[in-house]
Amino acid sequence: MKRPDRPLDRWLVSPWRRNIVAALAGALPMFAFPAPSWWWFAYVALVPWILLARAAPTGRRAAYDGWLGGLGFMLAVHHWLLPSLHVFTVLIAALLGALWAPWGWLVRRFLAGVPSAGRIGAALLVLPSGWLAVELVRSWQGLGGPWGLLGSSQWQVEPALRLASVGGVWLLSFLLVAVNVAIAVLVAVRESRLPALAGLVATAAATSAAWMWSPRPDVDGRIRIAVVQPGVVDGGAGGAGGDRRFDREEVLTRQLAGRGADLVVWGESSVGHDLAGRPDLANRIAALSREVGADILVNVDARRSDRPGIYKSSVLVGPQGPTGDRYDKMRLVPFGEYVPARSLLGWATSVGKAAGEDRMRGTGQVVMDVGHGLRIGPMVCFESAFPDMSRHLAEDGAEVLLAQSSTSSFQHSWAPEQHASLAALRAAETGRPMVHATLTGVSAVYGPSGERIGSWLGTDASGAAVYEVPLATGVTPYVRFGDWPVHGALLVLAALCLTEGARALRVRRSVPEPPGPPARTAHESPARPGR
Repeated sequence: MKRPDRPLDRWLVSPWRRNIVAALAGALPMFAFPAPSWWWFAYVALVPWILLARAAPTGRRAAYDGWLGGLGFMLAVHHWLLPSLHVFTVLIAALLGALWAPWGWLVRRFLAGVPSAGRIGAALLVLPSGWLAVELVRSWQGLGGPWGLLGSSQWQVEPALRLASVGGVWLLSFLLVAVNVAIAVLVAVRESRLPALAGLVATAAATSAAWMWSPRPDVDGRIRIAVVQPGVVDGGAGGAGGDRRFDREEVLTRQLAGRGADLVVWGESSVGHDLAGRPDLANRIAALSREVGADILVNVDARRSDRPGIYKSSVLVGPQGPTGDRYDKMRLVPFGEYVPARSLLGWATSVGKAAGEDRMRGTGQVVMDVGHGLRIGPMVCFESAFPDMSRHLAEDGAEVLLAQSSTSSFQHSWAPEQHASLAALRAAETGRPMVHATLTGVSAVYGPSGERIGSWLGTDASGAAVYEVPLATGVTPYVRFGDWPVHGALLVLAALCLTEGARALRVRRSVPEPPGPPARTAHESPARPGR
């Protein structure tokens, strides 16, 4: 085996050193997300990881680099879970990191050595497609959902939000990976800089065309929505703590009287008792609705009186009491709101903050009619990370998207700001404004193009704020055509598999069979072994 010539290559000969570098390289994209919010860093954050896998001595080593980089990436973007899940965070990161092993192999397959213009062109399609396939698999709710998708780092970039209306967060991830691939070639392979530069120009031209021709939402009226954020309340979520939180929400809601709110939104788990079993609480909320002059959307985290189990439900309350509009949360947080295979993993509740009893799932999304002829589409917490949920609500006629959330368990981490930033993407994807209301911050409101409206209510805030929210009409390409970048990526990978399979078959058929032993004549006899 040829000995590495460069000092860095010699240093990376040690497997342990290379393993650590791979994990650190995979963790770099974390800085593109809030709280740092270095959105520009996402365009180069993958370059060290790509260069490492590209220079791997074997395909197997490149796959290891992909796996360890994936472990570093998942651990970095979910590091705030460590106080809750402890060692499970590392275990889950290691399992999900394995999804990047084929991606690492593909990096070496297309970029090793001095790649030709054709290989670079193929890499600009295949490597982003492979990344999207990984994001698609890990976005399944049972694996933790679509938290930390690379494209979501661009939530505050106006041109990127325009592109999100065309292909969702998936299109942004695809383009970011393509840019990182081209820059990696520009840095590492002098002979291939021209095709890499051509790839960058082609990517810029395609995105510019999509940005110019994508339809803009047509603003059609405005509505005033109030967010009530009680802040941290001593005493915990239930019992006396829950009663004190309700009292605080009641006081803050009363401050909205005379401020012209058309709808008031409370955060997740803002009511700790089923309203059917506690008519006194329902009457207090109805009295608030009459005083404020608007319906109130609360969130109940309690055992239902009409069916078994505990549900997290968005419940609309009007001047006469609950209106009958109710949405039960469908997608639950694993090891948070339920424990997968509890009979085997139930002991996890003793080392983390998993629920002692699994929450029950709702059966379908709901669009609610509130006063003033407004139609709203509620989601609960973790569900705002799923692009398909907001897209389906927009398809069903929701004019405003709402997410009721609580990140109080991660109050002093990066999680609250990261969660609030997702609402900007959901708004841009659907062309519908979105309200992100939390118990303890960060609460935020975004317009139909994903632009921020007003200021955030941070994790140290306790109050009620009224936002002037523009309504919009029209259908974005993403709502109309769905996750087409993902479908296109899967087609690219399927074509790659067919091509590689056909090439392997041709090579196998073209290899001549080894010659057999020469035929013996009749007078020849086998040679006897020597003594």
